[in-house]
Formats: sequence, structure tokens, C-alpha cells
Amino acid sequence: MLLDGLDPAAIRQAAQALAAGELLGLPTETVYGLAADASSDAAVAKIFTAKGRPSDHPLIVHIAPNGNGVPHFASDVPAFAQALMTAFWPGPLTLILPRRPGVGAAAAGGQDSIGLRCPAHPVAQAVLQACAALGVAGLAAPSANQFGRVSPTTAAHVQSEFGEDLLVLDGGPCTMGIESTIVDCTRGEPVLLRPGSIGRDQIEAACGQPLRDKDDVANAPRASGTLEAHYAPTAKVRLMTAAALQTALDLLGTGLDGQAVTIAVYARQTLRSRSAQVICRPMPQDAATAAQELFAALRDFDTQGVRLIWIETPPDTPAWEGVRDRLQRASVA
Repeated sequence: MLLDGLDPAAIRQAAQALAAGELLGLPTETVYGLAADASSDAAVAKIFTAKGRPSDHPLIVHIAPNGNGVPHFASDVPAFAQALMTAFWPGPLTLILPRRPGVGAAAAGGQDSIGLRCPAHPVAQAVLQACAALGVAGLAAPSANQFGRVSPTTAAHVQSEFGEDLLVLDGGPCTMGIESTIVDCTRGEPVLLRPGSIGRDQIEAACGQPLRDKDDVANAPRASGTLEAHYAPTAKVRLMTAAALQTALDLLGTGLDGQAVTIAVYARQTLRSRSAQVICRPMPQDAATAAQELFAALRDFDTQGVRLIWIETPPDTPAWEGVRDRLQRASVA
């Protein structure tokens, strides 16, 4: 059931459903989440079942901006983590913190750490505040899609994944379009577990410490969206340079004529194709806009029934790190 996220009555209905242990399609500034009461292991189990997600793969817990959710779920907040909260919350940054014993074990995938985020989307904030008034301290909310598939950035995407029976708040298209940056704060120094819209230089400037990479540390905690294969459409994704893309298109020639559309091309450079059965879609030139439309573009290609998606590899620069990460994982599947 689709509800207007700007309707106060819909916010109350959503909060009451969550307090009763039900699931909700929740808009955030990054992607739409499949939300449940993070303190209820039974409610969280419904997320894993609905998504087909392994129960040891941790979820991110979303908390209201009043600050009460942090001490409820976390046993310790290092000074540099607090600095990151001050700089980027509400916003697309998840912090992995030591988990308070006895709280949120299922949401944490059984780990002794837990990922916390304060979303900036006004509908998400309204739901979280209404939930807090009902005694729900936070919402576990991974992306509202089948596990490993393309994340949803509209309410319609969520409905296409889970059908009309799921309660979904429509908050409009997501403004960021890719999931949050994840920083591990459990080892005395910040470690980047997943890139996102908040860049390395911003994190280092805010917390006053160098940001280490996940591959440079031992025993980093498991975190959402960090599997090698993830974010994949039904069509096969292949990343190539612009030159390689054009060469591949030239080699195709007219060999696809008379067949259904089979190949989509998504590139920043203007490319040529002699076949009417190849769709070319321009990728935005700036990283923020590309991130905002990325998942919607991949879903649109699937809707058009293509079998292959050829994508120009994004620039190897800090601004494009989040988009590049999502596309690399999508191309593994």
C-alpha cells in the first residue's frame, strides 16, 4: 500500500505499524529502505526473510536526530566518531560503533558492533520521531530490494520488488541515489568500509585523522553493501573505457538488426552505434548527478529488456569513488 509521506496521518500509521513489528518501505536521501524495529529480533527477521538476505549480514540502524538513539545502541563513541556525527549528521554517513550488549543483536548480524546513521530525509526523520514516541529507538533499514539486486530510489521501485501488500511511504525520488559512506569507528582510528557521497578528504578534515582502507586492516567488521558482488541488475554489466566501448560498438556493426534490443550503453562520452538495437544513454558528467540517477538507470535498462549493459568506467578520482564502487560490484554478478 502506497502512502503519501507528507501526510501526518500516514506518518502515524507507518510508526504504529513499525511499533507492531511490521515492515515499512521508508524513503531516505540515499535509497529507499525496508525498515523494521531494530530492537526487535522478530521484526528484523522479517527483513532478512523478505529480502532473501543472510541473517549474519548486518543491517544499518537509522536513528532520530535527537541523539537518544546513539546511547541506546552503542556502548562507546570515540571522540573522532563524535566529530563525524557533528559534521555529517543528519546525512549519508554510517558509523560502525561498539554495540551495547543485549541490544540490536539481530540487526548487527550477531556482531559486537553496530552501524548507526541519522538520515536527512524529512519523511524518514518524521517516522523516526513518531517511532521514538512509541518506544522504538531505531529502525533497521537496508535497501528495499531483493538481496544483491539494484537498490530502489523511488517508491515505485519498492512496490515492484515487494508488491502492493507492503506499506510504503512515498517521499519522492532519492536525492543522493547511492547508499551511505560507512566508516568503522571501533579500532581507535577511522576505517573506510564503503565509499559513498561523503568523500575521504571530507571525513579526514572533520575528524582530524587519516582515513584507512578496509584492505589495510585485519578483522574489519562485516558491513552492509560490501560483498564483492552486489547492486546488480538482471542484465549483465560490463565496464569499459570509452575507447573500448566505441571499438565494441563498431565491431557489432549491423549484426543485431532484426533482433530485439539486447545491449544498452551508458557513457559520459558521446558514442556511435550503427545498430538500431543498441540503446545509448548519456551518463551525467558530474559525480553527484551520476550517483543520483545510477540505480534508476540500471532499473530502466532492465525494464527495456536488454541482456547486456556496457558502461564507461567512471574516473578514478575521489568524487567518483562511490559510483565506481557500486558499478564494480554490479559488474561482478
